[in-house]
Parts: sequence; C-alpha cells; structure tokens
Amino acid sequence: MEQKKILGEERRKFILQLLKESSTPITGSDLAEQTNVSRQVIVGDITLLKAKNEPIIATSQGYIYLKQSTSMPVFERTIACRHTPKDTEKELNLLVDHGVLVKDVKIEHAVYGDLTASIMVSNRQEVKQFLKRLETTQASLLSELTGGFHLHTISATTEQALNKAESALKAEGILLES
Repeated sequence: MEQKKILGEERRKFILQLLKESSTPITGSDLAEQTNVSRQVIVGDITLLKAKNEPIIATSQGYIYLKQSTSMPVFERTIACRHTPKDTEKELNLLVDHGVLVKDVKIEHAVYGDLTASIMVSNRQEVKQFLKRLETTQASLLSELTGGFHLHTISATTEQALNKAESALKAEGILLES
C-alpha cells in the first residue's frame, strides 16, 4: 500500500517536530521518505522554515535544529588555519579530541567574498562521516580554493578546551598565528 503524501504546512510542521525532537542530524532523504515527497521538496520546506527564523542548519550529516541550551556556558572563537587537503582529518580530529565543536569553515573568495559552510562535527565518528561524504560525493574542500587558508568557528564548554585545541594545531603547524 502506497503511503500518502503529507502536504504543505502540515508537512513543514511535521519536519520541524522531527528536527526538534532529534538529538542527531536528519538527512533530507530521510525526511523525504518519511513525508513521501522528493528530497527537493524538503529543501524547499527547509528554506521556508528558515525564512520563518527557525534555527535549522544544514550539515554534512543532515539537518539540525539548534536548541538553545541554558545549562552550560559556551565559549566560541574563530581560528585561522592552513593545511593541505590530506591534513583535514588530522585537523578536525585534533579539535574534536579536545572537546571542541567545529561549527563551520570560512574562506575569502576572490569573486564571491566571504563563503561559509557548516561542518558541525564534535567527535571522531562525525569527522569520519564528514570525510566519507566528501569522498563519496567527490566534493572539494573550500580551502582548496584558497591554497589551504581558511577559518573555523569553534566552540567548547571551557576556554581551556579551546586553548588546548589551538596549542595542538600550533604544534602540528596548522594554526596560523597573528
């Protein structure tokens, strides 16, 4: 028996509920399957939800609803890095091994200006999934457009975690210093 499509606003409410209740990212394909529509319809739905100021971000693992946490303070900073594509795994693992969330990557493009892409990895399993997705899609890293130069927004529950992560990157020659 064929599953019935969930239409319009009802579907967007359902998607929002799923994202809010999930502790892990949900792919567009999974949302499409659950609502019996195409992945492209889901992309449109997510765009409409974002336009209504719903804090949804797209990551390499899927969509995430950003929940406001009041339990622990979050410390955040932007770091400048440079490395070859083969050192991407080392860089990300060094950061997550110190309890750091790598939120995004930013580059300065000659034509488009600042470009930012969400990464949202906080452990080695998520790093592995991110790298696998790069490999299977044969996508390029943004940093390949800038000779390896890029920025990351990183966050952690303590400043010490951020400091230790930066020290580890510095020791590997990845962190750019001012």
